[in-house]
Amino acid sequence: MERERVLYPCYFNETLTRSEGRRVKKSDAVKNPLTRNILTAVKKMGLTATAETKSHPAHWLSKEGRVLVKWEKSKELLIQNVAEKLKQDNKK
Repeated sequence: MERERVLYPCYFNETLTRSEGRRVKKSDAVKNPLTRNILTAVKKMGLTATAETKSHPAHWLSKEGRVLVKWEKSKELLIQNVAEKLKQDNKK
């Protein structure tokens, strides 16, 4: 994919600290996000995405997977948008 961004579940995990890989505010994070949850959230946003079995280098042992998203804007904006969608989906 052209201009793809990589999203790892650790970016949205409220049990992790920033130094452990969380990239959103704790209040915007969710418990135990899964690759499939992120993929679903991204697709609900109308974006093209695929899941892979590769893991974040710092969490290689957990085999959490990752999501590749076609996105032209900043990665931080994408992360914030996905965090909001995950939070909404988690409330249901």
